[in-house]
Amino acid sequence: MLAQALYFVLETLLGLLSLALLLRFYLQLTGAPFHNPISQAVVAITNFIVRPTRRIVPSIAGLDISTLLLAYIAQFLLRFAGLWLDGYPVAVAAGTVYAALLGLAAVSVLRMSVYIFLYAIIIQAVLSWINPYNPATQVLDSLARPFLNPVRRLVKPMGGLDLSPLVVFIVAQLVLMLVLAPIESQLSVLL
Repeated sequence: MLAQALYFVLETLLGLLSLALLLRFYLQLTGAPFHNPISQAVVAITNFIVRPTRRIVPSIAGLDISTLLLAYIAQFLLRFAGLWLDGYPVAVAAGTVYAALLGLAAVSVLRMSVYIFLYAIIIQAVLSWINPYNPATQVLDSLARPFLNPVRRLVKPMGGLDLSPLVVFIVAQLVLMLVLAPIESQLSVLL
């Protein structure tokens, strides 16, 4: 019972940290407005760990690799802690176990990334109906635009209704089910 409680705390803390780090990475990648309150909050929350890591891990082609690496490390630590708390002998585990953990951490980062963009698209669609002048609209638009614009060129609005969020949602769910889930199950077998 104590192990479950400890894992819950770790999952919450490392999960939220991973989410904040990935948001920071994608906000920068998509060119979201930096002076927006949401962007400022994400930067403030993650600065304590990103700033020192940037001294060690440089940016590559303008991408903040240190932030992405930190999200990956957080997911690896979460997977490692889960095995350890379940009583798995991780100290004497073979190299395939660590390779599987590295792969599972990558899948977790990819899954979390898909969900970040999905929720951005869904929240943006809802806000466009309820309150299109909300400060979050600019940030959500920056996150959603790279996925919605190509679909909008293919799927034209029907009767003033933009179906591109629905198409992106369906494609993302298929990616989660047909690509990431099988990879995760194959890697889990190695544990």
